[in-house]
Amino acid sequence: MSPGDEHVACERSWSGLVTRAADGDQTAMADLYEASSAMVFGLALRILGDRDAAEDVAVEVYAQAWRDAASFDWERGEAGAWLLTITRSRAIDSLRLRRREIAVETIEAASRVAFEGPGPEETSSESQRRKLVRSALAGLRPEQREAIELAYFSDFSHAEIASRLGQPLGTIKTRIRLGMIALRDSLGHLESPLAGAARGSE
Repeated sequence: MSPGDEHVACERSWSGLVTRAADGDQTAMADLYEASSAMVFGLALRILGDRDAAEDVAVEVYAQAWRDAASFDWERGEAGAWLLTITRSRAIDSLRLRRREIAVETIEAASRVAFEGPGPEETSSESQRRKLVRSALAGLRPEQREAIELAYFSDFSHAEIASRLGQPLGTIKTRIRLGMIALRDSLGHLESPLAGAARGSE
């Protein structure tokens, strides 16, 4: 098979996975992630120049792909190009947000007033957020919730989780990634304290 034929076959396969994902097939989305995540991460890394930020963008890309799968039209473009378009948009948004945050932090640093511990409103807000996170965790598939809880609450690395559960390392990484996608989708605008679990140490 020539390189051109391989490309066409690959794109048809990816398009089929997106179509199945549009019907709610989580396995298809997991397969699409495994097949294309290196490409997505590579583009995000080139734009952002930061591995952690690129990993966060990759998670957001597949969350959006999952939500927008029904809008994908394989007759109008290839699945790979569709994913790269989402990646480029997300990475640029992330880059702009980071620049704004740096500017805001610089301004706040000049006027920050020291304080002792969190106030009542902050304590209440944190308690509410913990409840929302627990609720979102309960809504995950059992194998995804188990992997994320081991990574976040027990601080196991991905390799340690794979050994503990008797599963391939790639399977564990996929469970954590897809679980994080579902969590971020459920928690909406909240900044999930579980974000670090998606990047467990190797």
